[in-house]
Amino acid sequence: MNLNELFKLTGKVHVTLTNERGEVIEQRATNLVVTTGKNFTASRMVGTTSGVMSHMAIGAGTTAAAASDTALGSELGRVALTASTSTNNVVTYTATFGVGVGTGAVTEAGILNASSAGTMLCRVVFDVVNKGANDTMAITWTVTVG
Repeated sequence: MNLNELFKLTGKVHVTLTNERGEVIEQRATNLVVTTGKNFTASRMVGTTSGVMSHMAIGAGTTAAAASDTALGSELGRVALTASTSTNNVVTYTATFGVGVGTGAVTEAGILNASSAGTMLCRVVFDVVNKGANDTMAITWTVTVG
């Protein structure tokens, strides 16, 4: 068996979209921890040569998430994480995409360790959430090591 068969990382994504009228739309989806994310996690156990996960991106790609993914299908916007915490075996990442950031038909999200390019930890594809120019989108992403 190899690392990808033994090392289990699972997660959940909670998306909250608030429009300019204060209306909220929620979307939940499971995520896929991609191969580069598993390799990144293993490498951090023995060193710190790779930067920590620091950004979240949203996009309009609709191709199903695959273990071989290294980027979003069609990135609309990327922001620095507003928080990242670890409690026991659960890591929680949060980010907010403000007015004018990531506007469009959002169908995917990812966690990465750079403001552009970088190593991807997770990717998820979900039903469309239409983010207007005046909307704010908050995403909370939990990753469980088990």
